[in-house]
Amino acid sequence: MAEQTFATHRRTVVGYHIVLSLLLLVTFIGACINLVKSIGGTGLYSASLILALTIVSVFLFVFSRTFALKAQDRAIRAEEQLRHYVLAGKLLDSRLSVKQIVGLRFASDGEFVALARRAADGNMNPEEIKKAVASWRADTYRA
Repeated sequence: MAEQTFATHRRTVVGYHIVLSLLLLVTFIGACINLVKSIGGTGLYSASLILALTIVSVFLFVFSRTFALKAQDRAIRAEEQLRHYVLAGKLLDSRLSVKQIVGLRFASDGEFVALARRAADGNMNPEEIKKAVASWRADTYRA
């Protein structure tokens, strides 16, 4: 695997992000067309069910990703709290949001404490935090 940097840290899973999202979009459009064509004729009930199942699939697509990321964010927050405690002898600043802490996870141990303080004092957004990392610490387990 190539070295991870700010420019390459985002991960796209082709089967999920591209193929599945396109299939859901095509299915949704097809289900809408099918429903419109069946109005006033036969098959309205079946067309409605197909559209309902397609909408449920879209919700599952969105929620499965959202729930997984939320769980990962909680784990990252706990890991970075422990890491900060080990390095600085105290917990992370309570002004830091979960998104900021998630951004801090890429900082090496040598710059982590100072960057966390700077992020809290300057209310840096996650992108600014990641760009401020001088020595990148890869996170290859994020889904």
